[in-house]
Amino acid sequence: MDASVLTAWAASGDADAARQVLQRGIAAIACVAWLSALAQFPALVGEHGLLPVPRFLDRGVARSLPVVWRWVRYSDRRFRILAWSGVIVSAALVVGAPQLGPWWVPALCFLFMWLAYLSISDVGQTFWAFGWESLLVESLFTASFLGSDRVAPPVITIMAMRWIVFRLEFGAGTIKMRGDRSWRDLTALYYHHETQPMPNPMSRTAHLLPRPVHRLETLGSHFVQLVVPFFLFAPQPVASIAAALVLLTQAWLVVTGNFAWLNWLTLVLAFSAVSDSAVSAVIPPLGPVLVHGPTQTPVAFVAVCVGVGVLLLWLSRRPVLNLLSRRQLMNASFNRWRLVNAYGAFGSVTQQRSEVVVEGTLAAAPGPEDWVEYAFKGKPGDPRRRPRQFAPYHLRLDWLMWFLALGADDRWFRVFLMRLLEADRPTLRLLAADPFDGEAPRWVRARMFLYRFATRKERRDTGLYWIREEQFTLVRPTGLRR
Repeated sequence: MDASVLTAWAASGDADAARQVLQRGIAAIACVAWLSALAQFPALVGEHGLLPVPRFLDRGVARSLPVVWRWVRYSDRRFRILAWSGVIVSAALVVGAPQLGPWWVPALCFLFMWLAYLSISDVGQTFWAFGWESLLVESLFTASFLGSDRVAPPVITIMAMRWIVFRLEFGAGTIKMRGDRSWRDLTALYYHHETQPMPNPMSRTAHLLPRPVHRLETLGSHFVQLVVPFFLFAPQPVASIAAALVLLTQAWLVVTGNFAWLNWLTLVLAFSAVSDSAVSAVIPPLGPVLVHGPTQTPVAFVAVCVGVGVLLLWLSRRPVLNLLSRRQLMNASFNRWRLVNAYGAFGSVTQQRSEVVVEGTLAAAPGPEDWVEYAFKGKPGDPRRRPRQFAPYHLRLDWLMWFLALGADDRWFRVFLMRLLEADRPTLRLLAADPFDGEAPRWVRARMFLYRFATRKERRDTGLYWIREEQFTLVRPTGLRR
């Protein structure tokens, strides 16, 4: 086949804006992920963490994982070198420096981050066991083949990005319809804004909307997740309109919740279906810039993209079968490289919010008034405190506390309580503040409470954002032998 025919077939002349958003947006999310890991990884799973990586690797798990720790012995220092390298590379991609070179320069940058982030998420255990970890890993790999500013955006890679969005949205929609009845009878959002893992400043406002609005909200979610994704592959401008609907719904989720970088990254990925023509129509000053983008694609780059496209197509077999299965898996990977994953969220919705409240005391024989509550950065605690916005930053300890209240594995929590009794500084830095200013408490305990948002009247009368009621003692007073 003639080279000019190959490049014309593989190049997209209407996706320069999409490529810019995809490359810089994915890199920006990766930068946040690296910074989040630097702040939390050592205390959670480092050498002296709650679930230490060396102990995890001693089980022989590393032999089946594509991680650097198979060849380099893990240490917190080596982790920090890897993570800071990720920060530097991702920041360079955000400003667009690697994109100025040949197509293989940004490719190497994204491939490095893919393998590096895979190496920490694969050993992060329960603290890194979230769907958006696989989403970031897959996005980093796919973004490796978007090319540089010197070449035209490759159609195959742009379509691969749309395929990620399709699995994200359609997978979430089908898991809802197959799961909780509240999604089918349109009542799920009566509860979701209040019971989601980490509410944000607008969650209470959204929760207090009239119930008919919640039903429309749920119906709109079903439409965008079950119908709209198919139109991402339609000709323009239909694909851009479909992308706009995804963008709008994801923006609403950003405004009303703290889902780490899940919604933020989906916003970026959805831009793969937005054409330059659509961008020019909405923002006319960008029109002259976009029409002068590159139109040629080197044959070598075309060959690489075709090879990657064939690989992703082959790996799509099991995710497609999963989407069609009555026993659909949510947030599952079918290969150790975490490529072409299955996604989904909130297949079931809890109708009451339980919170674990951790307390400590300096008193040897404490009375009820001697206990002081540990304040977490994001999760609900003090009923007077309004929820804060943290996403796209990911507060991993706070998220695990939500799962703990639902009855999840508590092995790490027992260690966490011991670290509090030791006044362990790295552990205490994961919290909003140390109520004992570095002094080790004599006792700690954990109690379970029911939380609900205060009504408008309760808020006016009491100044509270949350109304809480104690359920039971989860962990009785525990101390260290002295």
